[in-house]
Amino acid sequence: MSTKVAESSGYGPNTQMSLFGYIMAGILVIIALPLLPVIIPAYIIWRAVAGSEEREHSFEAWRERSGRPPSGS
Repeated sequence: MSTKVAESSGYGPNTQMSLFGYIMAGILVIIALPLLPVIIPAYIIWRAVAGSEEREHSFEAWRERSGRPPSGS
């Protein structure tokens, strides 16, 4: 039993769009690398401040409030 393969649409790789994508990725990397020293401490501070609030809405907190045992037991 064989499966039929659809006819080719005639479209091939678009070299101009591929080149555009690589150039844009390079530009984003060039912009993002210098921002890493700012992004990493900001993320750590955000996790320290928002971490306690986020726990209230976590699945683990719900399970503890509902009195359900941990899933491993």
